[in-house]
Amino acid sequence: MTTTFSRRGFLATSAALAGVSLAPMAAFAQAAPLTLRATRQTLDIDGRAASVFRLVNGAGGSGLVLNPGERFRVDLTNELDVETIIHWHGQIPPNVQDGVPDMPMPMLKPGEVRSYDYAPMPGTFWMHSHVPVQEMAMLAAPLIVRSAADAAADRQEVVMFLHDFSFKSAEEVLAEITGTAHTEGMAHAEAAPAAPSMGGMAMGGMNMGGMAMGGMAMDLNDYDFDAYLANDRTFDDPEVVAVENGGRVRLRVINAAAATVFWIDTGAVAGRLVAVDGHQIQPVTGRRFGVAMAQRLDIELDLPPGATAFPVLALREGARERTGIILAAPGATVSKLASLSDAAHPAFDPDLAQESSLRAANPLAIRPAERMEMLMLSGSMQPYVWTINGQTWGNHQPIAAKSGQRVELMFHNMSMMGHPMHLHGHVFQVVGIGNRRFAGAMRDTVYVPPMASVTIALDAGEAARWMLHCHHMPHLASGMMTEFAVGA
Repeated sequence: MTTTFSRRGFLATSAALAGVSLAPMAAFAQAAPLTLRATRQTLDIDGRAASVFRLVNGAGGSGLVLNPGERFRVDLTNELDVETIIHWHGQIPPNVQDGVPDMPMPMLKPGEVRSYDYAPMPGTFWMHSHVPVQEMAMLAAPLIVRSAADAAADRQEVVMFLHDFSFKSAEEVLAEITGTAHTEGMAHAEAAPAAPSMGGMAMGGMNMGGMAMGGMAMDLNDYDFDAYLANDRTFDDPEVVAVENGGRVRLRVINAAAATVFWIDTGAVAGRLVAVDGHQIQPVTGRRFGVAMAQRLDIELDLPPGATAFPVLALREGARERTGIILAAPGATVSKLASLSDAAHPAFDPDLAQESSLRAANPLAIRPAERMEMLMLSGSMQPYVWTINGQTWGNHQPIAAKSGQRVELMFHNMSMMGHPMHLHGHVFQVVGIGNRRFAGAMRDTVYVPPMASVTIALDAGEAARWMLHCHHMPHLASGMMTEFAVGA
């Protein structure tokens, strides 16, 4: 497969990701809206045909790339035989365009077209169905908004889009995880290694294994998926991206998995983490960075000269599975890589060491909080119920604020699973871990490990109902969501 790339001004990404390489539209050429179709496609996954949901662009590929200053003008068509709705994750459109069922717009009926138009923020974002079973069935795609600095930079851009995949239907997977016979009502609805994986009970594909944490067992993975994908492929047939000999790469990592945390291992080439969730940070150097569900990492790599191949691995937390892509300079020999590591990979950030190391390049203005709330995150594997402040969606008590208020929210996780907490319609700053205050990264999704607390600060935006939820899809499907209700 071929890959289109350029050192200056264009995005290089895989043919497997896009069907064709993603390239920006010509500058200032916005006479007509871009198009997206929610549809079905068949993928070849380890030699087996798999029917999945897809978000397909006008060129027939997956994902959108916008030039600096280009508006998000998109016509979305639902070609599925079920209703759907798409959320523009991390972006801040008007609330009416946010893409949550009935908050305030209904889902798109089969055959319906809906138009969107707003000024997007630059950075690495993504788009996905806000119906858990549809996101689990891969109704998701990258959304890359390039800045003027991106257009001027002498570097290649590569996207790595991660998924967990099952040949079973998403409804069957959820039923196994939750122990329910059906899933009606669910439609909306670098750290020190931890101890080796503990054996757990297996119930179908359900994985009850964990890792030790202060004498207690963390539940890291509650399902063993059939495959872990990078740009729709496993290491049986990985994406090989052509790169320049000795060139610079900006790797845009998007964790679109339903229920899997990954470590991104840059191997032979040290990386510079320069942005998280689309927002610039003071660079952090390393070879392994963790990324929870819905989070994004921008990692710069300076490739050494020579006809060499450089694997970039995505390692499943608490297990041996891995996937990834391979960056290959001209003339490089690409060796086959195994889909399993020799040993289980450690738990991600149980002491929040990675999050503690991040500092925003453009932090919030310093001002006192006018409203402070603690949100208790709780739940259990049996029965499989996950709550915010003791309530599931439908019985929830909204978190209230006024537009313009500085608000601080403390997420206090009292469960033994980690929760990537996502707030719609806002960018927030991580300002506290436990009792320690600091000026951390700007984000839209923050990971809260078991028995830990993380505090975020934000300025309340448009007066509207904004969803606040865990981005672990089975947790979301079982009700782990509430709303941030902003008044005028």
